[in-house]
Amino acid sequence: MLPLLLASSSPYRRELLARLRLPFVCASPDIDEAHQPNETATALVLRLAEQKARALAEQHPGHLIIGSDQVAVLGEQILGKPHDFERAHRQLSNASGKSVSFLTGLALLNSVTGECQVDCVPFTVHFRELDAERITRYLHAEQPYDCAGSFKAEGLGVSLFRATEGSDATSLVGLPLIRLVDMLLAEGVQIP
Repeated sequence: MLPLLLASSSPYRRELLARLRLPFVCASPDIDEAHQPNETATALVLRLAEQKARALAEQHPGHLIIGSDQVAVLGEQILGKPHDFERAHRQLSNASGKSVSFLTGLALLNSVTGECQVDCVPFTVHFRELDAERITRYLHAEQPYDCAGSFKAEGLGVSLFRATEGSDATSLVGLPLIRLVDMLLAEGVQIP
């Protein structure tokens, strides 16, 4: 088996990948993550996931490189990471009583052959009606300012949901393990 490299500095993605009990290392790719004009959210995450994997191929020959990227979409608006309380409060207020789609791009690059498997895994969160006081309490408790959509599904963020739908709940956290296992199996990796 070629060694695995996770092209990410995200502690959330590291924790998810560790569930597969495969040895891996991490490296952070240096790419421009800007949204291109007229680019759909799906096209954006597919492009960025593959770019992240390819950005590390030269420095890490002989690896299977995992790239992933995620955006949250409310209506037609792409929600980025809020980075602060005010933006997070605004995002959650706008999501109140609505549905937000999370699109996670996933790429697995074999740096020996240059072959790259790429896919987008959607997951939808249906929010409860949220008042300003509840949003404030949540943000002070969890401070999810580095998370698209302004919540941590693996923590208290689940209390904000009315329902969820999708084929792989791990995609909501940023690394769709079910689809990744499919890709790894296609590369001959044995799991478990």
